[in-house]
Amino acid sequence: MEKNSSNMIPLAENSPNKQQTVCIFGTGDFGRSLGYKMLQCGHPIVFGSRNAQTSSLIPKGTELLSHREAAQKADIIIVAIQRQHYNFLTELSEVLRGKVLVDVSNNLKINEYPESNAEYLAQLVPGAKIVKAFNTVSAWALQSGTLDASRQVFVCGDDSKAKQMVMEIVRTLGLTPLDQGSLLAAKEIENYPLQLFPMWKFPICLAVGLSTFFFFYSLIRDVIYPYVYDNKDFSFFVVISIPNRVCPIVALILLALVYLPGIIAAILQLHRGTKYSRFPDWLDKWMLCRKQLGLVALAFAFLHVLYTLVIPIRYYVRWKLNGFIISQVKNNITFPFNNTNGWISDSYLALGILGFFLFILLGITSLPSVSNNVNWREFRFVQSKLGYLTLVLCTAHTLVYGGKRFLIPSMYRWYLPEAYMLSLIVPCIVLLIKFVLIFPCIDRPLTQIRQGWERDSKGSKQPYCNDSKSTV
Repeated sequence: MEKNSSNMIPLAENSPNKQQTVCIFGTGDFGRSLGYKMLQCGHPIVFGSRNAQTSSLIPKGTELLSHREAAQKADIIIVAIQRQHYNFLTELSEVLRGKVLVDVSNNLKINEYPESNAEYLAQLVPGAKIVKAFNTVSAWALQSGTLDASRQVFVCGDDSKAKQMVMEIVRTLGLTPLDQGSLLAAKEIENYPLQLFPMWKFPICLAVGLSTFFFFYSLIRDVIYPYVYDNKDFSFFVVISIPNRVCPIVALILLALVYLPGIIAAILQLHRGTKYSRFPDWLDKWMLCRKQLGLVALAFAFLHVLYTLVIPIRYYVRWKLNGFIISQVKNNITFPFNNTNGWISDSYLALGILGFFLFILLGITSLPSVSNNVNWREFRFVQSKLGYLTLVLCTAHTLVYGGKRFLIPSMYRWYLPEAYMLSLIVPCIVLLIKFVLIFPCIDRPLTQIRQGWERDSKGSKQPYCNDSKSTV
């Protein structure tokens, strides 16, 4: 029995379920939370601290030692301290030589230092293998287990084996590691948590700007004008009526702006005769935030639907309808059903319903969980073909709603047209140019350019991949 039991000890130590010991420098909130999470996943944890009195704070089942003693017990050391406290690591250079140092720090400002914290750490401890990771995960998420919002962990480093070791630890914690390359990417990774919706800034600012403009535009036409000329107080319009005009207008313009940069890019490629020339920075940024533009547009369209649903229960609408009925009774007048108006009304509603349905479909397919399960051709079909169909339906919805109002002089208050007329400018331009671009005489050379062909100085075209001079 003694022989068998002694043989079982090394088997347990070499078991594939046995996790390697991890050292954590720092006993702050993040260090303790990360240590507790790793301990739950089977990693033996040893903390390195300058203050032994913090032993009551560390998770039970872990060990608290000095920095030197803790570093000697593990090959992977997580540096969970701020950059300004890195200096003590120079004294441990010999102990840390050949070990993997994982920098998890963040700064208070974007580009606060000339180099990233991870690169600075590599300068202080040149013999260690530096890896940047875990800086995009919060201590609260680690403690509460709600990792849905921060499940991705960006990892970078110059040593591939060290990165793989860290990425394996990330996986054991139930997180998703994303290899970002060498340590040069650390600066971008450190800036990432400090950015507040970087891809949403332009769409949101644009939506707020358009909403503000059309709100005051409608306020002038529908509230101030009647008060000045007819002494009628329609100030209550600012609660539902005006927002219900602003929301569809902003949604339609934003939807058109989703497809406008693609058209501009196509025109530039036709003009240059090549796809291997960079677009202007403003166009690049515009194209990168098209998904966010579309989702903001969908939010405004959804608000328009909600506002429209409450129209029948509004006091003003019920009062106006009752007054119309009473007026017919008093005057003994019955207005016959107008079949043309019936067609216009039903067509307007049907176009809106279909457009909103496809709008929602576009939003659903933009979700990563959905887009990851379709191939590129399927995704392009939905986002491009069905996207333009959505724009056509929503534009037609607005045109049918307006009918012939743009021909009625009384609709121009203070020479200002209806707000919906202004909303049609961008969508109509986009659809008109797109209609021209699909002509075979234009679509064919554009397709060839996007497949790698280039137009030389003489105006002929030749394949880029077969031109040895071009590939140099």
